[in-house]
Amino acid sequence: MARKIRVLIAKPGLDGHDRGAKVIARALRDAGMEVIYTGIRQTPDQIANAAIQESVDIVGLSSLSGAHNGLFPKVVHILKEKKADDILVFGGGIIPVDDIPALKKAGIREIFLPGASTEDIIKYIQENVQLE
Repeated sequence: MARKIRVLIAKPGLDGHDRGAKVIARALRDAGMEVIYTGIRQTPDQIANAAIQESVDIVGLSSLSGAHNGLFPKVVHILKEKKADDILVFGGGIIPVDDIPALKKAGIREIFLPGASTEDIIKYIQENVQLE
């Protein structure tokens, strides 16, 4: 029996709107993944530490507040500092298309914009997470 993909869903910064993150968390769980949801108002350090402690394969970040350019890359940076850069990071939320290239250059593997289907997110994770 193969192990399940482990996903951490997090809301960095002061953004308190978490309905979308909860919808994604539930869809991933229903697709057979193990999901850890950290809740709202998490710091990049808290998110990176939780990802490492929970031995996740991938982290999903959600931001509706406009702070994605600072917060998302910070999570990737901390994971690299802690030698956990094998943990993939993707993002979603209200993110201007013009911001996506810089986020990807900073190590965010994929960005899902409003209207992205849960099926597309599930497929992306299944195709990009390599289980040992």
